[in-house]
Amino acid sequence: MTHEEILQSLYDHTLTGNAPEVKALTNAGLADGMNPESILYDALIPSLEEVGARFERGDYFVPEMLIAARAMQGALDILRPLLAETGVVQVGTFLMGTVKGDVHDIGKNLVNIMLEGAGFTVIDLGVNVAPERFIEKILEVNPDIVGFSAFLTTTMPMFKANINALEKAGLRDKVIVMVGGAPVTKEYADVVGADGYAADASTAVRLAKELIAKARSAVAVA
Repeated sequence: MTHEEILQSLYDHTLTGNAPEVKALTNAGLADGMNPESILYDALIPSLEEVGARFERGDYFVPEMLIAARAMQGALDILRPLLAETGVVQVGTFLMGTVKGDVHDIGKNLVNIMLEGAGFTVIDLGVNVAPERFIEKILEVNPDIVGFSAFLTTTMPMFKANINALEKAGLRDKVIVMVGGAPVTKEYADVVGADGYAADASTAVRLAKELIAKARSAVAVA
């Protein structure tokens, strides 16, 4: 196969979520001297962007998105150490976690994969994360964005508790806060004082990039 054919096949198989084939093609491409950045930016990311577009149009649903994201995750596991060696530019650091009292993580994990595929460094604290743990990790890694995920109406008030904890620690102005989860709405996100809300993984990636660009241009102007 030519390099072009490998890229096209990677795109197609990621789109359909054929994980074994995506892994095999990634290894084959690397063995044939292909650039890891090319595999990521010319095949995997465009494919996942198309998955997101299909989801937004209603042609794909959560199961298809998850399958495609998992296929891409297999390729990313192979590419990640190679990309680190080449010093590929990262978009930013995203600290993620499901709030205290909530153990749902499918949506969060999907967003993580999409963010990573888009060039973010993702640090996932897992589920049932207390405000103190978020604070501790923010101080340690200095992320650009912190994401709070909640799947239950009963755990959504933790968004406000987390933001209050950030304010108390003097960190609120230092990080962008994004929230999401099945029962969450933009109105609720605005009320608790979040900077951004996304209803799905592809919107989350797009919004995260926009918020980082906005924050950086504000710093540059200042």
